[in-house]
Amino acid sequence: MRVGLVIVSHSAALAAGVTELAAQMAPDVRIMPAGGTEDGGLGTDFDRVSAALERADSGAGVVLLYDLGSAQMTAELAVESLTTPIRAIVADAPLVEGAVAAAVCAQGGADLDAVGSAAAMAHAFVQGEAFDEVDLDRHVYGGGDGLLERTFVLRNELGMHARPAALTARAVAELDAEVSIRHGDQEVDARSVLALMGLGARGGDELLVRAVGRDAQKAVDALAELLESGFGE
Repeated sequence: MRVGLVIVSHSAALAAGVTELAAQMAPDVRIMPAGGTEDGGLGTDFDRVSAALERADSGAGVVLLYDLGSAQMTAELAVESLTTPIRAIVADAPLVEGAVAAAVCAQGGADLDAVGSAAAMAHAFVQGEAFDEVDLDRHVYGGGDGLLERTFVLRNELGMHARPAALTARAVAELDAEVSIRHGDQEVDARSVLALMGLGARGGDELLVRAVGRDAQKAVDALAELLESGFGE
C-alpha cells in the first residue's frame, strides 16, 4: 500500500495536467484529479473532492494538494467530513512542485506524514532557497558502515531534469542506506527529487555519488546503471 494523492484545483484541465505529470514520476501511486465544478466551470466541488479522496486511498492515507485559497477550504472540508476510516492531510505546498515531490516520496513507500512533509518542503525549491547540505562523513566516524564514493558524468543532454531526478530518487528510496549526490559545491539527499533538480546539473557535468549503510553498494550500483545509461534518454 502506498499513500495516495488528490489534486484539488479550480480548473479540471489543471488538475488533470498536474495528475498526469505526477503519475509519470510515480506509476504505482493513486493520484486523483478533483478540478472544476460539476457543470464544467471553474471552481471547486465538495462532492468531487470527496469522491477523489475515497478513490485515492489504498489504506495508507491520502495527501491533498490545492491551487488557490477556496480550494484549500474545500479540501479541508472534505477531510473533516470523512465518515470512513481514511487518514488524510491537506498539504500547504505549491501545487505542481508539491505534487511531484509527494508522488515520488509516496512511490518510495514513505508514510503519510513523510509524504506530506515532502510536499511542504517544495516551498524551498519554489523560493530558490538552498537545501540543507548533506554530510555523510559523520557516519564513517560514528561506527557506521564505510562510505562509498563514485564519480559519474551525466550522459543525457538535459541532465538532472524532472524525470531523471525522479528515477534517481526512486532507485534509492527503499534501500537501507543514506545516499547523496554532489555537484560542484552542493551535496543533496538523493531521495529528494526537488533537491536533485535544484543542483542544476546538465549533460556533461560530473556528479559524485556517496552512500553509507547496509545497502550502500546496492545504492551505488543502482545509480550507476541509471547514470551510465543516460536514464534511457
